[in-house]
Amino acid sequence: MDPSGYEHFSPAEAIAYQEELRHKIRIRELTTPINTIAGADISFDKDSAILYAGIVVFKYPALSVITTSTAISHTEFPYIAGLLAFRELPALFNAWNNLYIKPDLLILDGQGIAHKRRLGIATHFGLLANVPTIGSAKSRLHGTYDEPAPEMFAQSPMYDQNEQIGVALRSKQHCNPIYISPGHNINIQQSVDVIKNCIRGYRMPEPTRQARSLVNKIREENSEKPSPQYNLFD
Repeated sequence: MDPSGYEHFSPAEAIAYQEELRHKIRIRELTTPINTIAGADISFDKDSAILYAGIVVFKYPALSVITTSTAISHTEFPYIAGLLAFRELPALFNAWNNLYIKPDLLILDGQGIAHKRRLGIATHFGLLANVPTIGSAKSRLHGTYDEPAPEMFAQSPMYDQNEQIGVALRSKQHCNPIYISPGHNINIQQSVDVIKNCIRGYRMPEPTRQARSLVNKIREENSEKPSPQYNLFD
């Protein structure tokens, strides 16, 4: 389905579509080389229907920037925990379609399968774009875990009942963990290994950290633009 139509979904329809997509998720070893990697994020002003999407593509594992892409989109879908993909994916897809180099792997600032219906934004995007994805979230949405040790790269598995759905990873010493879960076409251990390789002294992995900086910059630049002035007598 074209995600541009998501804003017309009701919350019940969105949940039903997640249940439909759930059967198509593939959490398995990624066997193709990772030569390029990208980070994706969304920024918006509180109570605004305007979304600013950005993707930054890097060489991997060097993490030197190759290219970026941004998009500005409008949505009427409400902000509902567990259904953020229906609000944010249309903008991200516009940015994705503008890329002249598609990465081998995409990291999204959000959940993969660490989601009640296993359909976080990273999983949802991976299914629709047919690209391997990882979710790297700053807060926990679903699942239980024991607090990791305070050392850098200490980790603790996250579970939904008896199923492991991700890992809580301490990306900086004495810093709150980040929550890693595979999105699509990659497994849990590979997801954690990739994120560790992308840590460059910050809590967030470098791809999503730079994507966050990019979308905030685009949002601030556009928010500062004056409103158009109209002369009613012309």
